[in-house]
Amino acid sequence: MTTTVGVVMDPIHLITPKKDTTLAMLLAVQRRDWTIRYVELSDLILRDGVPYTHSQGLVVRDSLDDWYDFLDEKKLHKMTDFDVILMRKDPPFDTEYVYSTYILEQAQAQGCLVVNDPRSLRDANEKLFTAWFPNICPSTLVTREPPQIKRFLREFGDIIVKPLNGMGGTSIFRVTNKDVNASVIYETLTHHGTRFCMVQQYIPEVTEGDKRILLIDGDPIPYALARIPSAGELRGNLAAGGTGRGQVLSERDLEICRIVGPELKRRGLIFVGLDVIGDYLTEINVTSPTCMRELEAQFDIQIADLLMERIAKYLAR
Repeated sequence: MTTTVGVVMDPIHLITPKKDTTLAMLLAVQRRDWTIRYVELSDLILRDGVPYTHSQGLVVRDSLDDWYDFLDEKKLHKMTDFDVILMRKDPPFDTEYVYSTYILEQAQAQGCLVVNDPRSLRDANEKLFTAWFPNICPSTLVTREPPQIKRFLREFGDIIVKPLNGMGGTSIFRVTNKDVNASVIYETLTHHGTRFCMVQQYIPEVTEGDKRILLIDGDPIPYALARIPSAGELRGNLAAGGTGRGQVLSERDLEICRIVGPELKRRGLIFVGLDVIGDYLTEINVTSPTCMRELEAQFDIQIADLLMERIAKYLAR
């Protein structure tokens, strides 16, 4: 009997196939002759404690202009008809996303493997989760209060300020002692003291790349994608115009993975992307980590196949 994989994702017609990690995963699913069922967040339903969804059969192709076909119309069924669900909905991590994790948690409780664990998706905010590993992170402040940020700036002289729910490098600011717009930045990101933001010591090594390190069930892929900022740009994120350069993990990268990996595994976070600048962990991406395709294009490695092998081992238990 074939394995059925449900994938919860953003509209597939809007993805960029050349760099889309979810597409890479689905191609690996097909290479195992598993069945794919396509789901969007709006398809999820919970009735009397039983999780249901609308889904469609899907086939995918490694093509830049014709990468998918639906095999049927949407059908309503129990989510436990899936053997595994890949939760690949991109942020924002808003209340709708949170609600979806409760529905997915019911599917998991009733026998379906969900990647990543829905409870951990709620618990492990991609910015705040770094607080569990303070010894390998830059000095970090989370606050609503602009005066706290001002004191932090006086201490370090050069800081990064960013929202807790951003992605792709959106709304990230570098602030120095001489920045005349500092107060406006603090007011904007904290919504005049009503929302939390994160402040970190600036790491000059960002010019050498904001490294994305992928881990499968706590074990690192041996390569990182160093995302190099473009000229005149602070952010290395590919979505912000950065350039991806593959490189072998350094000893410090491996040390960070050894520290973080066991906790990821314990929490059921099977596929995770760490962001490392210089010698410091800056973010832990658990919702829909990317950069798989870029690494596969630069090295002789099939990361998506390794992920599916690990999922198959979980299903065989």
